[in-house]
Amino acid sequence: MQPIFLIGYMGCGKSTMGRALSRTTGIRFIDLDNYIEGRYHLTVKEIFAQKGEQGFREIERNMLHEVADFEDVIIACGGGTPCFFDNMDYMNSHGTTVWLNTQLDKLHTRLMRGRHKRPLIADKDDEQLRQFIIDALEARRPHYEKSQITFASDLLDTKSEIDDTVKEFMEQLSLPLDIKP
Repeated sequence: MQPIFLIGYMGCGKSTMGRALSRTTGIRFIDLDNYIEGRYHLTVKEIFAQKGEQGFREIERNMLHEVADFEDVIIACGGGTPCFFDNMDYMNSHGTTVWLNTQLDKLHTRLMRGRHKRPLIADKDDEQLRQFIIDALEARRPHYEKSQITFASDLLDTKSEIDDTVKEFMEQLSLPLDIKP
């Protein structure tokens, strides 16, 4: 099976969906940011500080190309991954791209709860955060819309919602429910 690339804005549920899909199917899950950190022995924040955004994006592209050659893998990409270089076209030619599209209010609620873990938004108040999300989505939407599949990821806040959403995702992508060894 070719890779499944999960794309979308921060807070849309890429890691949550990827881990849940992996548990359900037995397919390996890779979070691209974690993969980069493991390879470079630096956090994404440290890479940004040392190499700047351009340097990070080049590393990200190289690591994307590496994991895209893996088989039987679900890859959660960073929110900006599809927006640089030819990454979106590359992912589309090497696997299945799925945009986890989430309503603005749901993104805002999720990111308000977890903003302290995200340096880009940690210092924003609720209204600034909302506007930040709106502006970023407007800029990124043209890239996200190039995905082969759009999937609503609003219902990922409880175990029951995650289980139901994973089942729906698997049905939409025609993944067998009994892949797990």
